[in-house]
Amino acid sequence: MKPSELETMRKSFNTVKERSSSIKDIPSIKRLTSRVQEIKKYSFDNKDELFNQALESFKRNDIEVKFAETSDDALHIIDDLLEEYDAKVIAKAKSNTLGEIGLKEHLNINIIETDLGDRILQLKKVDNKPVHPTGPASHLSVSEIAGIVNESLGVDVGPEPKEIMEVVRSDVLKRLESAGVGISGANAIAAEEGSLVMVHNEGNISIVSLKDLHIIVAGIDKIVPSLEDAISVVKLETTFATGNFVTSYMNVISGPSKTADIEKKLLKNMYGAERVVVILLDNGRSEAIEECLYCIGCGNCIVHCPVYNAVGNEFGFNNYLGGRGVAMSKFIEDDETCFNSGLYMCTLCGLCTLNCPLSIPTNEILENMRKLSTDVGFYPKAHGNIMENVRKNNSPY
Repeated sequence: MKPSELETMRKSFNTVKERSSSIKDIPSIKRLTSRVQEIKKYSFDNKDELFNQALESFKRNDIEVKFAETSDDALHIIDDLLEEYDAKVIAKAKSNTLGEIGLKEHLNINIIETDLGDRILQLKKVDNKPVHPTGPASHLSVSEIAGIVNESLGVDVGPEPKEIMEVVRSDVLKRLESAGVGISGANAIAAEEGSLVMVHNEGNISIVSLKDLHIIVAGIDKIVPSLEDAISVVKLETTFATGNFVTSYMNVISGPSKTADIEKKLLKNMYGAERVVVILLDNGRSEAIEECLYCIGCGNCIVHCPVYNAVGNEFGFNNYLGGRGVAMSKFIEDDETCFNSGLYMCTLCGLCTLNCPLSIPTNEILENMRKLSTDVGFYPKAHGNIMENVRKNNSPY
């Protein structure tokens, strides 16, 4: 990342810190934090039972379920579905899981990002890796974004946020007119009800779910016992990701669109999807360390990480940023990927754990992985002196 991008990213992160710090110590949020810790612990201890319950509930709700053991399996399933619908344009919502499996790199059709930040990065084309789970373009200034939009869309928009938003929104909606397939992730899955919970501020997931086919790719670690538990998880994620009590939109999808308003005869595809297909992804999760699977995706760890603030998104794996991403890369890919994702970049300071609502001991996990990495022949020679990068990029740490 460029020094200017790192500086902009740090300013954005400071805004997140200020917002979240103002509410995370409120008694109700502390109770919510404790509750979610219990939910994630229980979900891991009973993962097989909850998985089977989710399968039964999805079937009851007329949601199709497919299991993908690997990224390739998930992509093959998606390929078959898109071929079935002869899809030429796909409406896509923000999803770290879709980034994990490399969906955009794999598909040779037109994928339109509906999230504003992701769409900006898509238009940027080069060096378009996100820097935060909920603020993917937090490293770009308004002037840089205006330049990207003007060059890519052939317009002449000024460095004014609202003007940029309106131009991108208009372009996205026009391009989605011919899209018959929507694809997204899910923030949490309720096993008892067979419901998928998704949170967003822009209303874009509602657009994605209005297509004829809605494909949802979610890790098996997203499964929790009930809808109440799922809501608790996404509320806590919102608090630590944005500093708000709740997002503007919280979609709960429990089946295809249907109505029985004409003589009580069931009809599908009223406004929303006629078909909902859930792809439950393992991709190393069955082998992962328990604490790695507690993550709710708020990104608060990287906001406070001195290394991430110094070097940016080169510290992490695909869309999984920072130390937790490095740890997960070992299970998603292999030891070499883990090493190359920044295994030896971490200073082991523990700020990630201190600022994680689930208290995930990422620094301890990475320290143990370093010991294991020497057994398979990987050493920190490739990364050089991390402090040199810190000084070079004027890290506030």
